[in-house]
Amino acid sequence: MSTRTFDSPVFVKQSSGLIQEIACLEDALEFLYEWPGERRGPIHATALRACQKAFETDYPLAAARAAFVGFAKSSRILEDITATMPWSHVTSSTAGSARGA
Repeated sequence: MSTRTFDSPVFVKQSSGLIQEIACLEDALEFLYEWPGERRGPIHATALRACQKAFETDYPLAAARAAFVGFAKSSRILEDITATMPWSHVTSSTAGSARGA
């Protein structure tokens, strides 16, 4: 199995609440194959077909990634990890109050 890495990874939230990085075509296919059958629909099918086509032919990897992102958005599992998490940003005023100053 050849690894075809995306230009930038896609981050999705698993049912357990953990964030999973989808960095390559194989990751996307595995995620789509494991998606619960009762939650599959036309957008899932489109993403799966695009990823399979990119794996089997010279179909553009960027198009497969875009289809996967569309699936993740429609399933409300797409995560934006570039957004600052509330606990990761400490200002001097909050740092002082946290130390009891």
